[in-house]
Formats: sequence, C-alpha cells, structure tokens
Amino acid sequence: MVRVTTTNRRGVLRAGAGLVTGGALAAGCGSGSGQATPPAAPASASPASASPSAARASARPAATARAAPAPRAYPGLPAQLTHGPRTRPQVALTFHGQGDPAIAHALLSEAEKRGARLTVLAVGTWLDEHPDLARRILDGGHDLGNHTQRHIGVNTLAEADARKEITDCAERLERLTGSIGTWFRPSRAPAASPLVARLARAAGYPHVLSYDVDSLDYTSPGAAAVTRKVLAEARGGSVVSLHFGYADTVAALPDILTELGRRGLRAVTTTELLS
Repeated sequence: MVRVTTTNRRGVLRAGAGLVTGGALAAGCGSGSGQATPPAAPASASPASASPSAARASARPAATARAAPAPRAYPGLPAQLTHGPRTRPQVALTFHGQGDPAIAHALLSEAEKRGARLTVLAVGTWLDEHPDLARRILDGGHDLGNHTQRHIGVNTLAEADARKEITDCAERLERLTGSIGTWFRPSRAPAASPLVARLARAAGYPHVLSYDVDSLDYTSPGAAAVTRKVLAEARGGSVVSLHFGYADTVAALPDILTELGRRGLRAVTTTELLS
C-alpha cells in the first residue's frame, strides 16, 4: 500500500500559486461533462497581440537558444501511440500544458529533483502568455509538444479550423524553440479523429500521442486519489496523462515517483521511452 503525504507539497503551492482549483484553469481532455471550457481567443489574434510578454517573445529570434528536437517517425509503430514497449522498465508522465505558471514551475522542479523527465504538450495561448516556459521545459531535459492553440474540441471542428488549431500552436513552438515540438496530442479527446490525425501528419507530426493511463487529476479528486489511480494502472511502457494547473498533481507527484521507483520503473520522456 502506498502512503500519500501531501501536506508539505500544498505548502509550496500556497506560497507560489495560491492553490488554484481545477475549475479556474485548464479542463481535462477527457470526454466527460463538467469540464470547464477555457475562453477561446479570437481566431485572428496574432502572437504579438496576445500579451506584452508574447510581443517580447515574438521579437526574440529563436536562434538565441539551442533548437529543440523535431518530431520523428518510429517505423513499425502505429500512427496513434498509447504506450511504449511493455518490456522496458520505464513510464512517460505526460502533462497537458496550461494553467498557473507557478504550478508548472513547481511540477518541473519536483520532477527534476527526483531525476524524472516529463513530456509537456503545451497549449498555444498558454505559450503566448508565458513564452519563457517553453525554454524552461526544454532546458530541464523534458519533451515539449503541441496541444493545439486554444484547447478546444479539435475533433469536432471543420477541417480548416482544426488545421489552424494545430498549425498555430506549431508556429508558436517553432518561433520560441526552433522546432514545432516533438509530439502532437489532440485537445479535449484521448485520441485524434482520422481527420485530425491526417492534419497532424501534414503539419509535421508523424504520430499522435495518446495514453493508456488517465490520472483524472483535472477532476480535482485530491492528491491521494490521483496517486492511487496512476499507480493502479501504470506498468512498463505506460504513457500517463496528467495536467499542469492543478495543485493536487504537484502534491501527488512525489509519491507517484517514489512508488514507481520502488517498482523499478523510471519516469522518462516519451522520446526516450520509444527510442
């Protein structure tokens, strides 16, 4: 049995993030009702007009930092990936990138302190508001990918609108890091529709990154529940869906990593899991 200790983790967040609740931040990408829908940015908004910080990022050339890794194809693997090799003693903890940046920083720091590397699928509007986080994620040794521009139901959109959701986020990633990101994950759905998968390939992503373990952290069930859900289902090769923006997730992460380590499973980037 895993003993969950959360009190000290919540103290960190109260100081840095004010314990923002899930309803005020990004809703999860499952199909359940009760998920808050973030306000949609106007489709015509330019990266430079989104915020003053985004304007500064737009003026900063990508060449000032090492270019990020580009997407790659994995021959023999399906177009939509839900997990890696079951024989490997590794798991990929993947995070939907949106929400309070203080919580994002806390999660990244906690993971790095314990030798874990994450995969972050960033929302384009989030990058517009917090462009420094793109480089922060990469400099920590983590994967960075595309989770659409506005985090709306991309599978439900007309073709032109769905394409724009994918390419707008890809353009922001390329401007900030020199790459469109290593992965694409559809927003508000565990898997891409055939149309969205085709559009993602056309945009430069050979694979869609899904998952086989859903933490349900976006429902704000408490850190103990998040921990139990992940540890009950994770096994070698698993890809776990988690979210930035929820205090429970930060509180749960140390216990998740500790128990995974006790089982001989190491948290690695998705690229490492599949390479």
